[in-house]
Amino acid sequence: MRGEARAGCSTFFAIPYAAPLTGVRRFQAPVPASRWDGARDARVFGSSVPQPFLWHPGDDPECLTVNVWTPDVTRSGLPVLVWIHGGACLGGTAATNDFDGTAYAAAGIVLVTVNYRVGYEGFGWVEDAPGNRGVLDQLAALRWVHDNIAAFGGDPDAVTLIGQSAGASSIVGLLASGGGQGLFRRGIAQSPGKIFVPADEARAVSAMITSRLGVRPSAEALAAVPPEQIHAVQMAPVAVMAAEPDRWTHPNAPYSLVIDDDLFDAPPWSRTHQRATDRELICGFTTDEARMFTVDADFSTADPTDTARGCGLAPSAVRDYRAANPGITDEDLHALILSDALFRIPALWCAEAGADAGRDTYLYEFAWRSPARGGALRACHGLDVPFTFDTPHSPLAAGLIGPQVPPEFAALSTALRDAFAAFAATGDPGWPRFDSTERIQRTWATPPALDKDSLSASRRIWSR
Repeated sequence: MRGEARAGCSTFFAIPYAAPLTGVRRFQAPVPASRWDGARDARVFGSSVPQPFLWHPGDDPECLTVNVWTPDVTRSGLPVLVWIHGGACLGGTAATNDFDGTAYAAAGIVLVTVNYRVGYEGFGWVEDAPGNRGVLDQLAALRWVHDNIAAFGGDPDAVTLIGQSAGASSIVGLLASGGGQGLFRRGIAQSPGKIFVPADEARAVSAMITSRLGVRPSAEALAAVPPEQIHAVQMAPVAVMAAEPDRWTHPNAPYSLVIDDDLFDAPPWSRTHQRATDRELICGFTTDEARMFTVDADFSTADPTDTARGCGLAPSAVRDYRAANPGITDEDLHALILSDALFRIPALWCAEAGADAGRDTYLYEFAWRSPARGGALRACHGLDVPFTFDTPHSPLAAGLIGPQVPPEFAALSTALRDAFAAFAATGDPGWPRFDSTERIQRTWATPPALDKDSLSASRRIWSR
């Protein structure tokens, strides 16, 4: 394999871990990639998986690939981080400089980033194919890592899964269900979302899609439909779901992780479904998660009670939120309720469930506020990702942080990455374990601090 030396590390991009997505394989479980003859050129990113927006996927069916950054292929026994990107199960790619692994390689860590199927191809219900195919792709990539990472200097028995948003949800789901046993040792879940739905909802969404396409929900029938035709209709269910919000777990998210008893048998915050508790977990959230989605919204005529009801809360919750946050504006109240519903409370629940079951669990809050958009984004969803990778000039950072790198970026990024690197190597990030009594957390701000129970008010409103 022909890689490239850059900035003190070696990179190997677009390595296939599964066979190309052609024919019925588009909707089946992944199968291992075939061996190739000669030296493979691994110097540039490959295609992203098929998807309608956000990234330009290219047209190469050989898109189930991984990218590797390593300090030195001649070394051995190095800790490994495997990154699972977010994207609401709808989009995303590993073929981007947003997740550059150079900083981790400099710290003696092998970093791997993973492409996996998204949208209907990855998470739509198909009658004769497994569900959660995007997660099956992630597990196939982990098997590739287990079998091959020693050739890049990594230790196959020291693999830590790390991911954000939908990727983080996969991680907490796999930890709780016991999935991927023997393939990874630890997990870092950055803003895991409440995106687990029952199988009957996935079937209902699929029926809307296949009805529009005029085909049966079978792998063979769907394989005859070009990807762009599926992409053209895959968001159509949202209008139906939004009109009946009480019927759906997530009316604005047609594709989610499916509780189907095969891979996930319960949500990861279920206290009675915690397996493989010998695997450690870091779970985190940002202070103002939903500001990413509400910053351009007009709340002048919106009723916070409707937002609360749409999130599954009683109307009285609005009164409780106002009492706990005196003087809060309606705009900030909408954002706070959504932040709690989508990410903050699910992250806390996952930490509670794991810790109560005996898992070594660590909690963090990313509280540093972005100066972008005149400060309107605050500590929004995804803001911790550029700090995670030390990529202040990446496309993602440009939108979340702005064109100028804040002077405190380097120190905060180094502190966060050092903690994650230590966790990958030892299972200890350098702050006390979380439990449901003390509720100690790391707060990533300037400077970083230790806090206790920062979500106390929201936790009581959302008490189960």
